[in-house]
Amino acid sequence: METKKVAVIGGGAAGFFAAISVKENYPNHQVILFEKTSKVLSKVKVSGGGRCNVTHNCTDISNLCNAYPRGGKKLKSLFYQFSTTDTIDWFETRGVPLKTEKDGRMFPVSNNSQSIIDCLIGEINRLKVTLELGQTIENIQQVKMGWKLKFKDQPSQQFDVIIIATGGSPKLKGFDWLQNLGHNIINPIPSLFTFNMPNESIRELMGLVVENARVKIKNSKIQTQGPLLITHWGMSGPSILKASAFGARVLSEHEYQFEIEVNWIDETNMDLLFDQLLRYSQSNPHKGIGKHKAFMIPNRLWIFLLSKVEIPVEKKWNEIGKKKFRQLITILTQDIYKVSGKTTFKEEFVTCGGIDLNEINLNTMESKKVNNLYFAGEVIDVDAITGGYNFQAAWSGGYVAGKLGG
Repeated sequence: METKKVAVIGGGAAGFFAAISVKENYPNHQVILFEKTSKVLSKVKVSGGGRCNVTHNCTDISNLCNAYPRGGKKLKSLFYQFSTTDTIDWFETRGVPLKTEKDGRMFPVSNNSQSIIDCLIGEINRLKVTLELGQTIENIQQVKMGWKLKFKDQPSQQFDVIIIATGGSPKLKGFDWLQNLGHNIINPIPSLFTFNMPNESIRELMGLVVENARVKIKNSKIQTQGPLLITHWGMSGPSILKASAFGARVLSEHEYQFEIEVNWIDETNMDLLFDQLLRYSQSNPHKGIGKHKAFMIPNRLWIFLLSKVEIPVEKKWNEIGKKKFRQLITILTQDIYKVSGKTTFKEEFVTCGGIDLNEINLNTMESKKVNNLYFAGEVIDVDAITGGYNFQAAWSGGYVAGKLGG
């Protein structure tokens, strides 16, 4: 069997999976994994609050693709080759059982990201992948016999195959070292982020969660649904993070100054809601509106919304007129908030942007521009909503790049 020398650049999830995949499929190949810092798998470490949201339990490939604002259906062939089910099997057969939470996110049973890190490091040690830390690559050059890597303060090295899995970069400058390869770089911008609302009094309700809210970014087609969390700076939670991911480009163009419309009760039929309020009022005529709410939303939010439409909490239900009912329905379903800025979601930095997807064969992860150059992970213009999907793209991309790039 032909023996090749393969360089994998980037010691994150995609890089580790690519290096492991090469050695599992081509045991005789020499594989060197380069990481420019002194630590590997740092994003794995902090993901999911230190528990590592490994993947999502979504098994339908079409539904899975819907979680990727950049990538989408183009990723089908990738996920058919290595799916969420394959990810689960991969870790569990290596002694890391996973569990599913009610929202579909999957974590190690240990609730500790170190379980995933130990597994990945154990695999590269078992397979004899060479790990080189503190190695900054300044230039990649195609030569007659393959590729030449130029290192900072180290001699250059030649390889037959290069797999690039260096992750995202907050600035276009972070891709400078790849520019000479002839690839179009999509300008990177933040994807998953929370909404700052410095001038909105709803921040006083910090810590409050609405389990199923609808969020619409005004003057756009972007609408999302899911839990919404009110924070001391504004709003967060899956519905907001999803909106930030799908609206990343649009919101960047507006310099993160925009309005959102929140439907707190996940219902849009105004006549139905009016009838519901009328019936509740007739059933509870002498009860105080502040203590007896007609909809299943948190008490503090109910009081807050009553104040927005100037309904005193001490009023009895039979003292509220139809005009106020309609105002209340409007604020419950079309509540407007002004957003001024963003905040990074926890320690998990996700960007959209990177190597143009049109220049990568997503069946193999190989460059369409040059042979024996592969990409995996966030270095390409793929990103997902929160829920384990970004890691799944890293596992799938790394696996396919390693299997077909060896």
